[in-house]
Amino acid sequence: MGITLGPNQYGKAETRVVRVNRHGDHHEIKDLNVSVALSGEMTAVHLTGDNAAVLPTDTQKNTVFAFAREHGIASAEAFGLLLARHFVRSQPTVHRARVSVEEYAWDRIPVTGHSFVRRGQEVRTARVAHDGERTHVVSGLRDLTVLNSAGSEFWGFLKDEYTTLPETRDRILATVVNAEWRHTDLGTAWDTSYGTVRGLLLEAFAGTHSLSLQQTLYAMGRRVLEECPSICEVRLSMPNKHHFAVDLEAFGLDNPNEVFHAADRPYGLIEGSVLRDDVPAAEEAWW
Repeated sequence: MGITLGPNQYGKAETRVVRVNRHGDHHEIKDLNVSVALSGEMTAVHLTGDNAAVLPTDTQKNTVFAFAREHGIASAEAFGLLLARHFVRSQPTVHRARVSVEEYAWDRIPVTGHSFVRRGQEVRTARVAHDGERTHVVSGLRDLTVLNSAGSEFWGFLKDEYTTLPETRDRILATVVNAEWRHTDLGTAWDTSYGTVRGLLLEAFAGTHSLSLQQTLYAMGRRVLEECPSICEVRLSMPNKHHFAVDLEAFGLDNPNEVFHAADRPYGLIEGSVLRDDVPAAEEAWW
């Protein structure tokens, strides 16, 4: 009985590339997850380990970033076409390229030209605790993904022998807002209140020139308390969704803070609460 190599393919999966198009103070964002699969004359690499026909998957990843800089990203379809045609035309051993693209949509926060909220992910939450005498109502939201493509810095931090992070005066600030807020008025119009708080959180995120995510967290909680007298405490948990500028120098390309790798993990996690001085903090059992 004979044994034969069947259909096969290989490639780099889930390259997260973010392209910021800067038109003065007005920015546009394309946020993609790109997967490449190549097939062709790959028998030798499977049977003998001969890599002569293989374009490394790391090269495929670099091509995604370089094309984002050189050609921009007009659409998911157009970018996929550019990549697929390139891999087949440039590599004689590659006969077919399949490029799969997921695009993550962002809506502009009206406060600035460089603040965005991710579309269609957030979940509204509510929790009520009652013991026959006392009642606490905690409203909230989770998975509200937001991004500032300007107006964020990070410098002046502690450094030791293990520190490699460079200081920056211009970075992308992206996070997933998970927030809860405690009410003192049980007669609140809940839907109206939720919309108001969500809007205030977005306005404060967009309107704060941030020197740290901690500063932004406090500004967001403070804005809610300033504008909503019936809310006495806000708790926020905000992961720092790192976006690293891709070094394209090896390909003869500059990168003036336009092409980024959206890292998945590990991430910084910033958590804190903001509360009124005249209202005691609730026992943890009530949250």
